[in-house]
Amino acid sequence: MSIPKEPRQLMINIMYLVLTALLALNVSAEIFNAFKVLDQGLVKSNMALDFTNAPMQEAIFSAARAKPSFQKYADRVVPIRAESKSLTEFIVGIRDSIINSSGGYVINPNTQEYTDELVGEKNIDVTTRILVDNRSSNSKNETKGEELKLKLLSYKAKMMEFVDEEDRDKFQKEIAIKVDDQTWRDKDKASWSHMNFDRMPVQAVIPIINKYINDVKSTEAAALHYLGKKVGLGKEDIVLDGFTVVAAPEKSYVIKGEEYNADIFLSAFAGTDSGTEVKLAVNGTPLQIDSEGRGKYKINTSVAGPQTYVASANVYNPVTETTLSYTKEFTYEVGERSVAISPTKMNVFYIGVDNPVEISAAGVNSNTMQASMSGAGDGSIRKASDGTFIVEVKTPTRKDEFAKVNVSADGLNVSKNFRVKRIPDPIPKLSKSKGGVMSSGEFRQQVGIYPVLENFDFEAECSIEEFRLVRVPKRDDVQLSINRGGRYTSESKSLIAKARATDTYYFEDIKCKCPGDSRLRDLGLMVFKIR
Repeated sequence: MSIPKEPRQLMINIMYLVLTALLALNVSAEIFNAFKVLDQGLVKSNMALDFTNAPMQEAIFSAARAKPSFQKYADRVVPIRAESKSLTEFIVGIRDSIINSSGGYVINPNTQEYTDELVGEKNIDVTTRILVDNRSSNSKNETKGEELKLKLLSYKAKMMEFVDEEDRDKFQKEIAIKVDDQTWRDKDKASWSHMNFDRMPVQAVIPIINKYINDVKSTEAAALHYLGKKVGLGKEDIVLDGFTVVAAPEKSYVIKGEEYNADIFLSAFAGTDSGTEVKLAVNGTPLQIDSEGRGKYKINTSVAGPQTYVASANVYNPVTETTLSYTKEFTYEVGERSVAISPTKMNVFYIGVDNPVEISAAGVNSNTMQASMSGAGDGSIRKASDGTFIVEVKTPTRKDEFAKVNVSADGLNVSKNFRVKRIPDPIPKLSKSKGGVMSSGEFRQQVGIYPVLENFDFEAECSIEEFRLVRVPKRDDVQLSINRGGRYTSESKSLIAKARATDTYYFEDIKCKCPGDSRLRDLGLMVFKIR
């Protein structure tokens, strides 16, 4: 008997054989729960692919607008997405038809709401009738299963047409869709759909259907990333596509009699090249430009109140060989004595960490300043040794609530509102990866998973409290382990030690706790494929 080499097809065949044997013995709930876990992981993976694919379209269009020669690649984006959407909707239609025909979802008798449990999870007649033996058709080749196979092969061929001929061999390896149209003949089966779906229970078929949806979305992602590379996305030589005029004052609020100082310069969305010429002016008066492209603007302040000026820039763009003009109005304020409160890191206070705050007073002796907290957030404030203040808060503010910092200094009383938030969700990682492909050696060397607070400026540490580890081997049953804490338990270690090439590991329902948390956070899912 010929054994298929493609891992996913082999997995399907093994699932079919196992289920056929177990159905005669009244399949246990654990087997069906394993399929449910696998299906939940696929659904989350599909959502992640949608999130990844969405911004690629506009990024490619933007690159084509900046460089017309890229337009031929931008023209392929909409057809690619249309083909993917059409096939996805067809597969979703098959999935919904199977679920509805088998009774739909179980209703919770207490809440009268639908659960994720299938009424006909063990039903084998519905899948056979819809995918294998469509009695409304006179030809076995017109069943939904055979139609699915033909559409998958057609979609795969169309995706290849969107790739330049010299890149097709390499791109072929990135296409996730694999359709084994030979093994069923070697096994003397009636058809491809008969081999894959005949007398398969609903709960086993739904993950397979969702896997085909995942294959389509993965192939779409590969095609969009291919086009992205063709238009320069991800490279260091980013196309210059926009300019604006910027004023950078030394102080945005000055005391009457002081000098107002500001740098006027051109800011580009990407770096300018050596051929770009820039001329700057304020209210029509040219500015002297230094070697870094900045123009110095200075004016004495003698009148209190808001002040405005117009900055302009004439830019020669060597790409288009045109000179463009840009203008923008800026405002600053000249005032008397005042007190200003500003956070040193962000415009919000975070629960569970020290929030540094600088309180500055123009024309006021800082030794006379007193600070206090009121309003929402259950906050307190204390003065640090370096003259700054530290704010601590305990509860988040709602939409119309604020934590208030009150300052009194030399007869002046000022208050400012701040929002209070929890520390943002950390990113779970294994080694240095959030998921993807990892060698079996590196995978087995890890001692657990850990959370990372990316782009968070405060010193704070979160901890992994629990997660569920799922091993999906190539030729064995799905294996589960509930892990308490971030480090592997003995049960999880035994699953990790079994890691072999072609295995897939799911880290699901990852729970963590950060400073100030009263309950655990759900960090979602990580998926690793072992090579």
